[in-house]
Amino acid sequence: MIPGPKNQITDVPGLKVGNAQDDALKSGATVLTADQPFTASVHVMGGAPGTRETDLLAPDKSAGGVDALVLSGGSAYGLDACSGVVDGLRAQGRGFKLGPAIIPLVPGAILFDLLNGGDKSWRNNPYRDLGRAAYDAADEDFEIGTVGAGTGALTSMLKGGLGSASLVLDDGTTVGALVAANPLGAVTTPGDRHFWAAPFEIDGEFGGLGPDPSAGLVAPQESRKKQQMLRQAANLPLRDERGNTTIAIVATDAPLTKAQCQRLATAAHDGIGRATVPAHTPWDGDLVFGLSTSEQTTPSSEPDLALIGHAAAVCLSRAIARAVFHAEPAPGDLLPCWKNS
Repeated sequence: MIPGPKNQITDVPGLKVGNAQDDALKSGATVLTADQPFTASVHVMGGAPGTRETDLLAPDKSAGGVDALVLSGGSAYGLDACSGVVDGLRAQGRGFKLGPAIIPLVPGAILFDLLNGGDKSWRNNPYRDLGRAAYDAADEDFEIGTVGAGTGALTSMLKGGLGSASLVLDDGTTVGALVAANPLGAVTTPGDRHFWAAPFEIDGEFGGLGPDPSAGLVAPQESRKKQQMLRQAANLPLRDERGNTTIAIVATDAPLTKAQCQRLATAAHDGIGRATVPAHTPWDGDLVFGLSTSEQTTPSSEPDLALIGHAAAVCLSRAIARAVFHAEPAPGDLLPCWKNS
């Protein structure tokens, strides 16, 4: 297994990703799309998800393909980014056609970045426009770090971000991951230098420091993120520790059914658990979309799916670390970036 040419999810043929962000808002949206509808499903392991149109991705639902997937900041407000993408698709005549009606299918998921130091005093929800701008920017080449849905993301200890990674299997199958990392947990071990995902790093893609030589790293660290969010809330009570989430997309060009895409998404959650400590908490909305761009009708065998799922988990772990590694400092940040820690 080696990374694809870009080491991004767009190494999977046919996929495009677009980002849009507002630096003053400290938030943004990310869109994944393709020239043709693709098969997709979803699996949720966090206790506090925020989603739109994910029910149609269940294997027993009739929708055969979707036109785009959206990752967005903004909590519930960010779900409106999907509406902007729907606008863009409709303008191009794309979507499910029922007589003269055109219905673009655009599931999405959001993360909480409303207490991250950005200016949230809008009068009109900005996320529809951000979604449309991200869709219009979709391309095979895109930036990671402090962009798109990762613009205002925060991990427990350091600034989060948008990350991506890919692998090409021995048989030529390509697998990729795209993630907006905003977890309750930490992506680095105590001391902020070594990534939990270090055993899966390839070619120094997130610093090349290797695994932490320390042992017994069991107890979660006292969260800088929670402390800063309390200050942003003017010390008003915050219910539990809500305000987190890792939302991701894993993709392959292997021919998968919708049920197999769901299994792909389920397996990929291991990548969150290997890169983030703790993961899948009651206060995270951890969610993974799984998709196949293949137009073949013959599904992959179970052994193939096992290997593809493993590759997706590895890609997702690496993508989470890359999101934090590539994060850039900006005015008003509440937490340091890895590169400045």
